[in-house]
Amino acid sequence: MAVVTCVVFIALLTGCGNDDFADLNRYIAEVKARPKEAIKPLPEIKVIEPFIFKPEGLRDPFKPLEQPEQADSVDVSKASGIKPDTARRKEELEMFPLDVLKMVGTVDMKSSLWGLVKASDGTIYRVKVGNYMGKNYGKIIRIVSDKIELIEIVPDKPGTWREQPASIALTE
Repeated sequence: MAVVTCVVFIALLTGCGNDDFADLNRYIAEVKARPKEAIKPLPEIKVIEPFIFKPEGLRDPFKPLEQPEQADSVDVSKASGIKPDTARRKEELEMFPLDVLKMVGTVDMKSSLWGLVKASDGTIYRVKVGNYMGKNYGKIIRIVSDKIELIEIVPDKPGTWREQPASIALTE
């Protein structure tokens, strides 16, 4: 039985020994018959003059910056009167930077328009005017069907703050 199997196997292998490479030879001849193209010259190498760094008179990048006196900056911040309320309890959407929050829709409840905001963790939150969101103390001042408008309180100069408008547009 084993002898018969070996004979059949050898007979099948001898059938695979076809020496017909006509299509391969035809393709090689076609490629060789194509007209030769001129080789493009190498691009000109531009000589770049070396730069010599001279650190004399420059600030040491490993030393901290000199801070102005605190008394002057405190007076400026009292003059503007703008500062974040750090005593209030932070809301859930203040854990996320504003650029990872996406407005996905609105809901009209009790004649009031609420915004639907999707956070980077996939959770959808319902917000209204007066809620806070973002890392810069952003307070929602207006919700319309295609965007949520905020006023953020961002640091300006050392010890001073300024208000900055921001918005989140409807994305989905």
